[in-house]
Amino acid sequence: MKSILIKQVLCNGTLSDVLIEGEVFSMIDTHIETDAELIVDGKGMAVLPPFYNGHTHAAMTLLRGYADDLPLFTWLSKYIWPLEAKMTADDIYWGTKLAVLEMIKSGTVFFNDMYWHDDATIRAVEEMGVKAAIGMPLIESTGKKNIDYCFERLDSLTRQGALPRNVQVTVAPHAIYTVGETLFKKCVDYAERKGLVLHTHLSETQQEVDDCIKKYGMRPVEWLDSLGALQPNLVAAHVIHVNDKEMDLLAENKVTLVHNPVSNMKLGSGVFPSAALLDAGCRIALGTDGCSSNNNLDMREEMKTAALLAKCHYRRPELLPAETLYRMCNLNCSDVFHLQSGTIEVGKKADALLIDVTDERMVPCHNLISNWLYSAESSIIDTVICNGDILMQHRHVHDEEEILDHAAQCAYNLKNKLKP
Repeated sequence: MKSILIKQVLCNGTLSDVLIEGEVFSMIDTHIETDAELIVDGKGMAVLPPFYNGHTHAAMTLLRGYADDLPLFTWLSKYIWPLEAKMTADDIYWGTKLAVLEMIKSGTVFFNDMYWHDDATIRAVEEMGVKAAIGMPLIESTGKKNIDYCFERLDSLTRQGALPRNVQVTVAPHAIYTVGETLFKKCVDYAERKGLVLHTHLSETQQEVDDCIKKYGMRPVEWLDSLGALQPNLVAAHVIHVNDKEMDLLAENKVTLVHNPVSNMKLGSGVFPSAALLDAGCRIALGTDGCSSNNNLDMREEMKTAALLAKCHYRRPELLPAETLYRMCNLNCSDVFHLQSGTIEVGKKADALLIDVTDERMVPCHNLISNWLYSAESSIIDTVICNGDILMQHRHVHDEEEILDHAAQCAYNLKNKLKP
């Protein structure tokens, strides 16, 4: 069994030795004597839980900076969807590898993805050593043949032994404005029958709400409730334009909401009502969304933005304290995807960051988590561990130069495909 011993690292407020055996933390003590395969010097470092990205579209790294400063529906219909239609499996493979490289370097070891060519995404995830939940977007306009294929693919991937140990699949109806009642209900029933997460965009813009009322005579959350979609397995991204009744429905049904503050602000979609949702008892996770609407995958930056946005919007500086936000970035996401991780404790999956607490941004250290949220940047991450495997050490990730070269070439070729 592989083993890693991290010596004299700041862990949960105390200088400790941390032993990882196999995929889990097996011992945390002031001094551990063992013949571990690898000894890591933790002097001047703290060990912290990593980030879990609750909503993204990983391969959109290839579209980073392509169509900025536009409203959501114009951005999607005139720029993003036409370019995405040109993307090949190879593009998505290298775009995902670029995304995972960026995630590792900024401390993320899990992401919840929604994108096409799931086989390319799965391959990239397995090679890079992170964890992911992967869903193919179901959209009515892609046609019956494609929708049937998506369900056939889900049937295949949910067979025992069909997926790598670090990958799970989700059922991913894109949104209520791209998926009609019959198909959405089919997705709900399929996810419930198979025990899968149901992943969708929800109440992202006021237009979405207005169109839903006009079409169905009810608001988006109410419509999903009528379909039986509001369950603990539902992960709903954005959830900005909701009223009190909808918030209560989301809380009562234990839906996980994924807040994407940077994307929401950049697209002018609105402000996530964090205070009201927390007061209602909703479970909230954090996500970056895709790179063409963010434009990076740095969850620490997302955490800081979420904090400052809430404090400024509500004029309540006590809102979203550091510890609450950190739970949104790891434990709340870990729970809904059953990752058995998100804290540094014996028996949990060994996901961890080693961060440099001697960096000038971390001195003095009155409160480690507060410094990590408000003061730091991702460059202070020295080491990233996922399921007991070291993915980055001394800020180097295996094959990162090759990934950058291939991804840049894919993006260049992709954009040229749109030229007349």
